[in-house]
Amino acid sequence: MYTEQHANGGEQMKSGTRDKVEGTMHQVKGAIKEAAGKATDSREMEIEGKIENLDGKIQKKVGQIKTIVEK
Repeated sequence: MYTEQHANGGEQMKSGTRDKVEGTMHQVKGAIKEAAGKATDSREMEIEGKIENLDGKIQKKVGQIKTIVEK
């Protein structure tokens, strides 16, 4: 089972859950960057946003797979 002990000795978060949460955060950040890039006509920022969004989707999917394996 993949778990992480927090430095303060608190609850453990399973690796799959952490990946799903972090993946969702990257998707949101990517969507914001993409929108900002479009609004400011910055092709570079728009592309960065698309890449971060895709990275988030991949990380979220990895988390879903880990959750299934952890059961």
